[in-house]
Order: sequence, then structure tokens, then C-alpha cells
Amino acid sequence: MTTYSTLILNIINSSDDHLTAEQIYLKLKETSSKIVLATVYNNLNTLYESKLIRKVIIEGSPDRYDKNIIRHDHLVCKQCGRLSDIVLKDLTVNLEEEIGEAILSYDLKVSYICPSCRQGKVSK
Repeated sequence: MTTYSTLILNIINSSDDHLTAEQIYLKLKETSSKIVLATVYNNLNTLYESKLIRKVIIEGSPDRYDKNIIRHDHLVCKQCGRLSDIVLKDLTVNLEEEIGEAILSYDLKVSYICPSCRQGKVSK
């Protein structure tokens, strides 16, 4: 693994958030002033392809990166965009029965309004 890959993986693993490439870039820039955003993207893709991180794709938003590679789903706040992990029952068997085909994987994102937004504490 390259030096940048290690640094990026450390940033992701030390965060409780699902960071975007730009957020990772800004954190890395604090200690590695010569880093460019393209290098971050290239290393994120390598880490993802190596199954060391998980990429969370949310339509209309930048991709986010997750340290938790164990099967789980996500809650997405439609107001502020906050992403939270949730663990629901694995739906693979039900989906396979429903469609009559083998499922390789699925990525469930449940949209909701988070408690902070419901209380008016967060604005987008």
C-alpha cells in the first residue's frame, strides 16, 4: 500500500462520519501540502477495489466512504444529508425469492429526516 493510501485509510478509519473525497483531501492537505485531489480519488478507488473501505453512492450527492465493510445499510437524512449506519435483517434470500434470480449484493439506503433536522437544529 502506498503512503497516501495508508494516510487516507487512517483518516477514514479514525472518523465517525462517512467522509467525501473532498473532506478526506482537506484533512490530508493539513499534513501533506503537495497532495492533489486526483491522488485522493485514485487511492480511494484502490482502497475500495481492495475491499478495505466501502463506497456509499447517494444520488445527487458526492460519494461517501465508509470504514465499516461488514454488511449494513444506511439512513440518509433528506434535509441535511447526514448518513448513519443501520443494521437490518439481510434481505438477500427474500430478494432472490421475489425476483427468481441470484443476488450478488444490494445497497439499501433509507431516506428519513434525522432528529436534529426535525427539531430544527440543522439546516442544509
